[in-house]
Amino acid sequence: MKRVKMKSIGLSGVVLYALATSTAQAAIALDRTRVVFEGDKQSVSLNISNDNKQLPYLAQAWLEDEQGKKVSSPLTALPPVQRVEPGAKSQVKVQTLPAAATLPQDRETLFYFNLREIPPKSGKANTLQIALQTRVKLFYRPKALIKTTTEMATPWQEQLTLTKQGDRYVANNPTPYYITVVDASNRKDGVSVAGFEPVMLAPKSSAPLGGNLASLGNSPVLTYVNDYGGRPTLSFRCDGSQCQVVPEKNG
Repeated sequence: MKRVKMKSIGLSGVVLYALATSTAQAAIALDRTRVVFEGDKQSVSLNISNDNKQLPYLAQAWLEDEQGKKVSSPLTALPPVQRVEPGAKSQVKVQTLPAAATLPQDRETLFYFNLREIPPKSGKANTLQIALQTRVKLFYRPKALIKTTTEMATPWQEQLTLTKQGDRYVANNPTPYYITVVDASNRKDGVSVAGFEPVMLAPKSSAPLGGNLASLGNSPVLTYVNDYGGRPTLSFRCDGSQCQVVPEKNG
């Protein structure tokens, strides 16, 4: 899931921070909404572009850990700052350092990749300049957890289970992967239930879902985000307090 922030500068030196509105358009754009860094590789290249056709922009890149703290190891983003000409494309490389060997090898580790645009300085006095920042999840996936194309035909998200606890469902992730659930409904192609908020389940963890049992019914449908930014659904069938995914039929 991509998050964009807006930084405003100027107006007698006042600096304001706010979430960008849906109509704001970044000049420096990233080619994906999430990054999967596979542990058998030394680096991964991310494509960026300057969508402004008239002005050059600086692109600043860095990584944060799961707590949002800026880090330069065990992964690092290079170059940290670069100039991108009007309408041009470039790349940012995220690469491992020796400390990557200390990361857990039995589960994914979460980082955040940040890309901030820095606009050229305006020659006009008291000018408001707006800079946008993109922040996406980066999952470091150890070599032992990389699946083959055949194995990927059965998504690990299908191992997700639900448990009825009180007046709500609890989602259980038994896998070594992060699972991000972004929507919930009581039927296929149904509307989102009231009170639901997206939730990211860490490996081998559980978390309650928004929306109550009555609104989700006995056959809830969850939407998750896959490696490619797609949004497949999971249909559940409940037997008592336990709910399992009903595998999709092929053909």
